This record gives sequence, C-alpha cells and structure tokens, in this order.
Amino acid sequence: MAKFGIGDSVRRVEDPRLLTGGGRYTDDTKLSAPAARLYVLRSPHAHADIKGIDTAAARKAPGVLLVLTGEDVKKAGFGDVPCLVPLENRDGTPRADTSRPMLAQGRVRHVGDPVALVVAETLEQAKDASELIEVDYAARPHTVGTYESAQPGAPLVHDHIKNNIVFDWAMGDAKATDAAFAKAAKVVKLQIVNQRLVVNSMEPRGAICEYDAKDDRSTLWVSSQGVSMIRPVVADMILKIGSPKLRVRTGDVGGGFGMKIFVHPEYPMIVWASRELRRTVKWIPDRQEAFQSDVQGRDHVSIAEMALDKDARFVGFRVTTYAALGAYLNHFSVFIPTLAGSSMLNGLYTTPAIYVNVKGVMTNTVPTDAYRGAGRPEAAYLMERFVDHVARETGLTPDEIRARNFIKKSQLPYKTALGDTYDSGDFETVMRKGMERADWKGFPARRTASLAKGKWRGIGMATYVEKCSGGNPETVKAQFNDDGTLTLFTGNQTNGQGHETALSQIASGRLGIDIERIRIVQGDSDVVPDGFTGGSRTIAINGAATVGVADKIIAKGKPLAANMLEASAADIDYRDGSFAIVGTDRKVSLFEVAKANKGALDDDFTRTPEADTFPNGCHICELEIDPDTGTLEIVNYSVMDDFGLAMNPLLLQGQIHGGIGQGVGQALTERTVYDKDSGQLLSGSFMDYAFPRADVVPHVHFDMHNSLCTTNPLGVKGAGEAGAIGAPPSVVNAIVDAIFPHTGLKHLDMPVTAASLWAAIEANREKKAA
Repeated sequence: MAKFGIGDSVRRVEDPRLLTGGGRYTDDTKLSAPAARLYVLRSPHAHADIKGIDTAAARKAPGVLLVLTGEDVKKAGFGDVPCLVPLENRDGTPRADTSRPMLAQGRVRHVGDPVALVVAETLEQAKDASELIEVDYAARPHTVGTYESAQPGAPLVHDHIKNNIVFDWAMGDAKATDAAFAKAAKVVKLQIVNQRLVVNSMEPRGAICEYDAKDDRSTLWVSSQGVSMIRPVVADMILKIGSPKLRVRTGDVGGGFGMKIFVHPEYPMIVWASRELRRTVKWIPDRQEAFQSDVQGRDHVSIAEMALDKDARFVGFRVTTYAALGAYLNHFSVFIPTLAGSSMLNGLYTTPAIYVNVKGVMTNTVPTDAYRGAGRPEAAYLMERFVDHVARETGLTPDEIRARNFIKKSQLPYKTALGDTYDSGDFETVMRKGMERADWKGFPARRTASLAKGKWRGIGMATYVEKCSGGNPETVKAQFNDDGTLTLFTGNQTNGQGHETALSQIASGRLGIDIERIRIVQGDSDVVPDGFTGGSRTIAINGAATVGVADKIIAKGKPLAANMLEASAADIDYRDGSFAIVGTDRKVSLFEVAKANKGALDDDFTRTPEADTFPNGCHICELEIDPDTGTLEIVNYSVMDDFGLAMNPLLLQGQIHGGIGQGVGQALTERTVYDKDSGQLLSGSFMDYAFPRADVVPHVHFDMHNSLCTTNPLGVKGAGEAGAIGAPPSVVNAIVDAIFPHTGLKHLDMPVTAASLWAAIEANREKKAA
C-alpha cells in the first residue's frame, strides 16, 4: 500500500492490467447474446448522384437480417449528423450548413460516403450481401484541392455554397494591421501548407449495440473520448428516441487524438439496426474502412505576411488561411481552424496588430475535425516556421529574432493582440535554457564535422505556446464503498493518457490515503457526470475537481469525526487519512468515519475553468542529411517546457514523447493524398500512408523551466498535446537550415520525405550550376 501526492513520479496503476491482457476494448466486450454483424456499403465515387438503389437480391442473401438505405433514413424522419458550433462570417451573417444524413440520400460526396448498411449473422455474409446491392451512380465533377476548391469555377460540393466557402471568418484588427503594413520598413511573405493527416488510432473505432426489450432501451458500446458527448447526439438529435432510451458505455480506449470525441454515422446506424432487429449488433471496421470514414485532421493552406520596423521588430501580422473541411461539416470542424487555433497565431510575441482571415472550404474528401492539438499545432507551425523564415530574410539568427519580439516576463499578465491573456511564463529564459541543453553554441563545429563526412547538418528551434485546459466544466463524484475503498466518478475518458493514475494520485495526496484504495469510474452514461477528454483538460479541470471534492469530504468529516471522538469539531485536525483531536493521539480514520456514517461523506464537486492555461516551450531539433539520397537522421532532439506544476513528471514525459512522435511523423512521413483526376484516396492503407517508425522518431532530452499557472488551483498547464505542437516546426526549420547554404532553398512543405528532399536538392543544384 502506498500514498502519493502531486509532484511524485508515480508509475501507471493501469499498466499491470493492460500489459497482462486485462484490457477490455470495444471488440473485447462480453455480450449476453451472439452479435449480428453490420457492414457499411460505401461510395466508390468522390462525387455522384444516386439514381437508384436495388437491394432486393441482398435482402434474400444467406444470413441477411436487415438492409437499410438513405430512403429508409428519410422515411424514419431521423436527423442529420450535426455540426454543433455556430460561427459568424466577417460580414455578420451566419455560416452555411451541410446536410449529412447517416446514409446518403440522392448524392454521395466523397469516397467512403455511407450508402447502405447490411446486417447479417456473420461479417462475411454481410459483406457478400453488400456486393449484391446495385447502385446506379451518375458521376459528377469533383474537387479535392484545399486552395483550388475555393476558386471560382471549381465544382460545387454543395449547390448552395458559393465557391465551396462555407464560412469566411476573421479575428483581429484589420485597420490597425493595414496601417502597420503601410508604415513597415520591411514586409516578408510566405505560403505555408499544413497537410491533411489520418488519425490512425491503435484501436480503430468500433461500436456494439445491445437491446433490452423489457425497458425498450439500448446500450451502445463505443470507443470514445466521453460518453456524454455521444448520447445526446445519437439519441436526441439523430434517432430522436430520447436520451433515457440510450445508455452509452466505453471501456478501455486505444487512442483517440480528438477523432473519438465525435459521433460518426455508424453509431446511430448500429443503434437503429439493433432496435429494428431487437438484438445485439456489432460493427468493427478494418483499416481500409477507417481511412475512408474516420474524421481526418489539419489540411490548411495559409499565406502569412509580416510587417517589421527598421529594428526587425514585428509591427503587423496578416494571415489568410484556406481550411479544408471535407464533404460535410463535422461536430467541431468550424471551430478548429477559427476559435480553437487562430488566437495562437500571436505566438509568444508582442506584435501589436494582427489580422487573421480563415475561409472554410468544402471538398470531396472525408470530413476533418480535431486532431491532437486541434488548431493549435496548425497555428504554431505557421508561426514558428514563418518566424524562422523572417529571421533568414532579415539576416538575424533564429534566437535573436525571437528575443527581440518576445513578451517579457515583466509584462505578464499580457493581453495579446488577438485577445488572450497570458498569465505566466518566462519565454526567453525557456529558449536560452533550451539552447544550452541542446549545446547550440557547439553546433558550428558539429556542422563542419558532418560536412567532412559528406553530410549536411542543420539545427532548428520552435518556441511554441498553446491555449488549452479551458472550456466546459467537469464534475467529479466521490462515493465510499462497503469494502473500504473510495470510487471517483468522472465524465472524461482515458484513451491512453493515464487518467486512473493521475486522478488517484491527486486524491491520494489530498486525502492522505493509499492509492490502492481508490477506484476511478469512467465511460458509463448511467453513472458518470457530463464531460469529455480533449484540449489537455484532465489535470487542470478534473484534477482540480478531484481536489475540490476531497476538500469537501474533509470538511464534512470533521463534525462527524468529532461526534465519534466526543470532541468539538473545532478541535479536529485532518492529516494522513485520519481525523484526530489536536494535541492528542485519539483519532479515527477517514474510512471509519465513512463506514459509521454511511453515505454522509459522499459528495461531488464541479470545476468551471476561469481561464485557459498557456503551456509553452522550446523544441530544438538537430539532424544530418545525406544530400545524395535525401535521407536524414535526427541526431539530437531536446525540449525545454513550461507546464506550470508537473503533477506527475513520469506521465508528463510520456505524453511529450508521444506527441513528438506524432509531430515528427507529420514533418517527415505522413500525408493524405487524394487523386486530383479521380478523387480517389491514394493513401488508403499503411502500404501508402507512411507512419513514423522507430528509426524516424528520435530519443528526446526533456527538461522543464516551469512558471506556475495562476488561473487554476493546482498551478498546472495542459500538456497532452504540446509535443505534437512544437515538433513539426523545429524539424522543418532544421531541414531548411541544413540545405539553405547548399541550395538557397528557404522553405519546404511537409512532409519532407527522402524522395521530396532529394528532388528539391537535385533541382536546386542544377539551378545553381546553371
């Protein structure tokens, strides 16, 4: 038995269970009856009218139980899969909307768009039957390019959305920014692409629905990031059966990264099918299906312009972004490139005038939405890649251009030009300590040594800031059990981060009880409060709520303990898990008080975040390039971060390492490719979509220089997404630093693969020779 507190490096308490095969993911769910299998017939076309669907042969196929199409959805009067975020265009009008039934009605708009569902006794029977469905398609012109789709004359994804621009949104002061540019001593401009990514969580999405005929109630098992985000959308907005008729449950989750927050069309499909058949139905996709149906991430084309004075200080910044949203608006999709990320285009700098214009672009592709960082990685990549470019254009070093423009510690709290207030930090010190950790001063000698071996060496930095840990309130409920344990119920959902460890650790430290006596319950809409996992919120909000409910338990326990000890409540002190009379050895334990006063200590606490947190840091990447092959090796990667209070440094490092792996993958290997001529997804499997491998992801030297956050009681700043935010710009900056002296190239877009890098080197060698 062990007690831990905030700041201890506690090993994950869930790991023994997971490592010994005790995990229970969606596909592992133990069912009360054999499940029928659901299969979704998907569109092979990027854009086409549906002239007719003949399901007669499929309905007669062996083992088939049910076949449904978009016409059945329409007859049932079901709602669409919704976009949940309103948004105002810069002219004051509301954004447009896109109708998205769970099964296509009259038109398909991307390869993989659901057309029909088949339920059969076995998956093989359902697949075979789907091949008997005859769909009469009439192909329409399609568009897949992010920037190209927004140009006049591009085929329209939805007839009512002019030029495919579903919103035209702005943030900042246009007049002040224009004035800054008019007076600027120098203006630098660069186009930057943030490519589309496929999430590819280790555990694919999946869903199982059981039906209870006695109560006319369904139980949906789904791999999610919070059941309370799923239930009202499926039950109230789409199927219209009412939330009391649907219980949503989530077990262990093998990665979510934002994608599993959302209701995908298959979830209402499976509940509908299960209720129609009055039996259990199961849907588990293979990887090819996931590539065509899971919401994807990123996909921006941006034009950045910086106005500088004669001393290379930033006086104005203007950004125009084309954000591809796919064929339909998803739950948060309009929020991600606008309100979620755009204010981070201020970076850590004192730029007095900024104007951001974001155009949401519909394309004949899978919809996009939140992916690890959700708008902030896009903003940080643009800002930090561009600042390095500005440094090169002005003849300054990367650290000098930043130091001249950083917000100083003495200026905090600091309200940025885009409206955020940074409460804490020491940005230049973090950068300088990061440079020291990376031995920045010794780099020229290492570059010379690499050149002697025929290698080009580069070093790149990125000083990022992230806005996170804000938003909706979170509640933690505490219940004492007869077996001498304490259960905490919380609405957020672990998907690999270690919530069970983190929340237990906080409760153990606050209450002074053994961590083994604490149980965490998530993922059951019948018992957990509302909440979800996303935006690096768990420790800052749920952790603070855990502290809050622990303090309420202690306060409620003092008079109860006083009664048991025949003393005054004013004479009762609480420490190390017991209530004691001050100055004596008479005491009673927390669990003894709970047992003697059954239910009296049970309580809950809701934490409403008063402000966002702003973690920040400096990533430095050093690498070598073989100019004859384009291959590269990251030879050193160091991070200096500010996360306020490090609640569990061991868990924290794990989150940073994982985020860097994803960020390096975006910088070097990953890219979603749709064929311009056919609209087909060319990177539709792991044969064509390059995941970062062990020889790509570097060893990370991690350290911290923390400044306590002042806007939450724990002093913590969110950390779950930070690695994925700082990594891409530091890697690409290092690549450009390596090749610029030999090619004159000042920018390359991600992913910088060996093939694309070799081609760029060869093309510019020839130009120089000419």
